[in-house]
Amino acid sequence: MAIPASLQSGLKLPVIASPMFLVSGPDLVVEACNAGVIGTFPSLNQRTTEGYREWLHEIKSRLKPDAAPFGVNHIIHPTNSRLMADIMVSVEEKVPLIITSLGAVRDVVDAVHGYGGVVFHDIANVRHARKAAEAGVDGLILVANGAGGHAGVVNPFALINEVRGFFDGTIILAGCISTGQDVAAALMMGADFAYMGTRFIATTESAAQPHYKELIVQSGSADITYTPAVSGIPANFLTPSLVENKIDPKSLPEHKLDMGEEAKAWKTIWSAGQGSGAVHDVPTTAQLVARLTDEFSQACDKFDKKRL
Repeated sequence: MAIPASLQSGLKLPVIASPMFLVSGPDLVVEACNAGVIGTFPSLNQRTTEGYREWLHEIKSRLKPDAAPFGVNHIIHPTNSRLMADIMVSVEEKVPLIITSLGAVRDVVDAVHGYGGVVFHDIANVRHARKAAEAGVDGLILVANGAGGHAGVVNPFALINEVRGFFDGTIILAGCISTGQDVAAALMMGADFAYMGTRFIATTESAAQPHYKELIVQSGSADITYTPAVSGIPANFLTPSLVENKIDPKSLPEHKLDMGEEAKAWKTIWSAGQGSGAVHDVPTTAQLVARLTDEFSQACDKFDKKRL
């Protein structure tokens, strides 16, 4: 299927800046879209549904005429008491791309399709991919081994090949994608989009705390801990942030630690993917996208020459 027509306008590079809890906001979304990649954010990064609508209005007012589309992430889970209210706002405001997590529901997909929107759903294994495909989503975000946040443990080659065997929609690959060469490699593997999170945390416009950005720049793959202890679901976190919170990364339980509300945990225990080892600076989003675009072009040219 490749990239849906409604998402192609203004797109200069097949990259989605992923929606990151407490990190992605209007500034990052707007700068990403204006630079030519899809910017996204979780609706829950705004404290209220009314505030969420205000963010949508702000983003729309700041986008250039030739900007790439933007998207919003909704958590499809009974614990999200705002789900229906936020979905209604997304439908009313005609958000171009909806990203669903923790549940693929046909009613949500139909509501988005009703105004011409696109639905991508993130999955970490083949079983969840099949369920999402049955719900009629337009694309699957394959969260492979090494990705930041609630990552899976499956090798990206295995995941793409298995999912492509039964799903002919858009494939978005996530996991350790930090450079333009990585984007080119994702497309060579069969993906239509690259999904980048950690690399966009370390940008000027991200809402991450300065120390969070510094830790990403300083960290490599060996500095990432995969554990369910922070949120109750296995996820990748910066080991130094665990240590700074007096949590021993070598003796973590197989259950969630008693740290109060999850939002408080994510505020001081920071997530990142194993691709952090390729992050060496904190540029503006525009500078980053320009760099990624150059690297992508060079990688494609190099491959074409090798084929000859």
